[in-house]
Amino acid sequence: MQIQILSVGKLKERYLVDGIAEYVKRLGSYAKMQMIEVPDEKAPENMSPAEEQQVRDREGARLLAALRPDVYVVALAIDGEMWTSEQLASSLDKLATYGRSQVAFVIGGSLGLSSELLRRADMRLSFGRMTLPHQLMRLVLVEQIYRAMRINRGEPYHK
Repeated sequence: MQIQILSVGKLKERYLVDGIAEYVKRLGSYAKMQMIEVPDEKAPENMSPAEEQQVRDREGARLLAALRPDVYVVALAIDGEMWTSEQLASSLDKLATYGRSQVAFVIGGSLGLSSELLRRADMRLSFGRMTLPHQLMRLVLVEQIYRAMRINRGEPYHK
């Protein structure tokens, strides 16, 4: 399986970089992982809704440009489906079984994902109704992908 995680903005915090690197290394025997960062837009604090939409659209265009046409796209969105780790594992297993072994998880910037990117997505996944920093979400996501791979192989994992 080939898995991409596309995200907006450069990850700067050392503890997050190290944590993600550890899980990517662990995933090496299960899947080919690729982390892609696209530049974020500079966004002042007091933007109008129209300006916020412009930021989402510009970041969304960068994300869309990084997606291959044949990839299965999972958009991380607060209004998406909420799954258990076992459901994520089952979904990834089914995708691989039915020839959709190229999957891209997309994490938006601080203002979320563009409507165009959400239309391109094959599904929307939520990790809960709380807002999480998009940088932290990268670590949570890569850990859950690793957990899913272990579940699919019948290997022990922390419950």
